This record gives sequence, structure tokens and C-alpha cells, in this order.
Amino acid sequence: MANSAALGEHHYALTSTWTGNSGSGTSGYRDYRRDVTLEVEGKPDILASSDKPFRGDPSRWNPEDLLLASLSECHLLSYLHACVTAGVVVVSYRDTATGMMRENGAGGGAFVEVMLRPQVVVEDPSMIEAAERAHAQARDWCFIANSMNFPVRHEATVTAQTR
Repeated sequence: MANSAALGEHHYALTSTWTGNSGSGTSGYRDYRRDVTLEVEGKPDILASSDKPFRGDPSRWNPEDLLLASLSECHLLSYLHACVTAGVVVVSYRDTATGMMRENGAGGGAFVEVMLRPQVVVEDPSMIEAAERAHAQARDWCFIANSMNFPVRHEATVTAQTR
């Protein structure tokens, strides 16, 4: 959604529609699918579900996947901005992120940590040091990581492209 009139305030909207009614609604825990369609105007729909251990469809995105994806993408975009401001030319970036969620035994749980493992390739060896420092700036700028109540760490690898 567009920026609001207030400086620096942004609003977002989506529609989340449960599509898992198998004919008897939520008449029993095993009687419905956890299928959901996530819609944002002007964007492709996301087919979602709960995670497989919670009776979800493993072929669909689950909330835990989406949280991890949000953290990874936010760091990536913040990092690219930090590199531009530092004069670093990034030519490749790939993150293999992982997260750990712990159940609390009362039906709920929470993420306890996320680890981002960006593999960055920069244009020139002289840029490696600044590219490594840019990860700290990206962490400070990432709106999503700053919204979490658990650690979002990163173990980055930065190399220069071979010519």
C-alpha cells in the first residue's frame, strides 16, 4: 500500500482466506485442511498452509517459512542499500537462512533464533572489508529484524569475483 501522509509511516494490507473447509468446517481437528490463500492487490496469490507437523500441506508456504523469508529478504535489501552507500559493488548474493522455533508445551511456541548465511560476491577484492562491515549496517536498517523479539544473527561470506 502507498505511504501515508505521515512522514515515515507505511501501511500494508492483505486478505487471508481459509480454503480448507472439507465439507464439515471445523467439526473436528482432523476434519479440515489448513489451506489458506494470501492475497495482496496487484500481486500473485500465495498458497499457504500450516507446517506439516501441524497437519498442513508441505507443498504450500507456512507462516514459519514466510517469517524466515521476510527476514532474509529484508536483510538482503538493506544490505544492498548499505553497499551502495559504502561504494561496494555487489555482483551476487545468496542466503541460506535457517530458523529455530520451540514449542512451549501448551499449544504455542516461538522462534528463538534465526541465522542468515549470506554468500556475497563483490566486484573487486578491495571492496571485501567494506562489504563485510555493511552487514552490521543492514542489520540496523532491517525493519523486519528490528521487529523481532529473538536474535537474528548473520554469518556472512564475502568474496571477490574472479575475472
